[in-house]
Amino acid sequence: MDFDLVIKNGIIVNAADTIAGQDIGVRNGKIACIGLDLPVSEASKVIDAEGAFITPGGVDSHVHIEQWNTPTGDTWVTGSRSAVCGGTTTVVAFASQHKNDESVLPVVSDYMALAENRSSCDYGIHLIMTNPTPKIVNEELPFLVQEHGITSVKLYMTYDAMKLRDREILDIMVATRRLGMTSTYLLPICVMHHFHVLPRNLTDLRPSPSAMVHAENHDMIDLIIETLEARGQTDPYYHAIARPQIAEAEATYRAISLSEMMDTPILLVHVSSQVAAKHIRDAQTRLLPIYGETCPQYLYLLSSRLKGDNFEGAKCVCSPPLREKPEDLDQMWTAIANGTFTTFSSDHAASKFGLEGGKRLGLINGRPFFSKIPNGLPGLETRLPLLYKGVQEGRITINDYVRVACSNPAKLYGLNTKGAIMPGFDADFTIWYPEGKMRAFELTNDMLHHDIDYSPFEGMTFTNWPRYTILRGQTVWNRDEGGFLAKQDQGSYVKRGGSSLLGSRNVFINEWRPPV
Repeated sequence: MDFDLVIKNGIIVNAADTIAGQDIGVRNGKIACIGLDLPVSEASKVIDAEGAFITPGGVDSHVHIEQWNTPTGDTWVTGSRSAVCGGTTTVVAFASQHKNDESVLPVVSDYMALAENRSSCDYGIHLIMTNPTPKIVNEELPFLVQEHGITSVKLYMTYDAMKLRDREILDIMVATRRLGMTSTYLLPICVMHHFHVLPRNLTDLRPSPSAMVHAENHDMIDLIIETLEARGQTDPYYHAIARPQIAEAEATYRAISLSEMMDTPILLVHVSSQVAAKHIRDAQTRLLPIYGETCPQYLYLLSSRLKGDNFEGAKCVCSPPLREKPEDLDQMWTAIANGTFTTFSSDHAASKFGLEGGKRLGLINGRPFFSKIPNGLPGLETRLPLLYKGVQEGRITINDYVRVACSNPAKLYGLNTKGAIMPGFDADFTIWYPEGKMRAFELTNDMLHHDIDYSPFEGMTFTNWPRYTILRGQTVWNRDEGGFLAKQDQGSYVKRGGSSLLGSRNVFINEWRPPV
């Protein structure tokens, strides 16, 4: 058996096991074999991992690239470049509907055109839906599932220009059930539905992905913002004051309640607070299909970063906001380690700091207004190295890392050839340095490959970083020899299937019935 690529002398890591002493053989972009002393032909390329961890290529299932509402953010060219330089081989981004759009088909078509031949990594697409008309729900969504494998829709329950009422969300969930779809949803900030066409028979059933929920109580936040602005308290730091933990906790509990009533799986995204994580954990203990996600900023950054002269705090404005105490960070690490969090995403939603139209939208006539600062941080490239630091520090295991950053995102979103090092899967790998092999460095923004003029993680010290990123058998990042090696069109669109994470919750109920 001839291989295109053989990776030797590494420690293979999956979510449930770690294997040393085995080689990986790659042929035609797929993992063909894992075994002892695999043969190497003259045509085979060989990578010596030198005893380092080999993890699946990272899957970042929550990124915002080249959306109409992030005009100073990364393009597909720069965002995907940044992804592979940080060990990520697959991203799932968002096509975003305007409130007055009567159809989502042009929205999806236009967004797919932006990504086509401009991505260095593989990619999928979620749909942000702000105007869920009956035609869209009943006709267009099934078409998107069948033709494009777009099985997820994101609905907002906060932000005046995009939010939907709970009743509207429930109506959509009823409609998707009537269509034979399993709906999952994101609540404040976003509600996400995952749709699947009714199978012909029970043997065709595929589990549906879970819901994404950005959970914050819009009215609580709105009241606090009005009060703070009336007092003249408008500096960036007050963004954290305006979005307290209780706003996230209440909305998280409400999201879980709606999910329980509808018997609909949900994923609460970018969870930042201990109480919200506890609501998720309690629901999981009751065996409800409730899942959680957190992000790097909630593991490392505190709200004190929002303070500072020259509007510098605007760089760290995101929603939910950075929290107040180191204990808040510790709780997020614990929720990864104990399985409360299913996925770990960057929520890369970058706006430039020094360019008009970016973060400086929050400066009006020289005065800061935190409520006008675009939300979001850059984080695609730093996501995996930051999580790996937690492995080095003993906060989580290397298997935890793979579970939340690679395997579970792939399973949840129907990326069924991604997220694991097994024969038949795509040959996507992140190969790290052996401990002590890489020279430690202090991160500066000019080391990164995005098109954003800052990183909130500048100044942090790293003692490991992805040495190689391999996409379908091709080396797209070699930190020691050549750096970024991918072609601009090397990434492929992934038509997603059903989720393999939800297991036995693979039942379609065409008509929702009120609980007795």
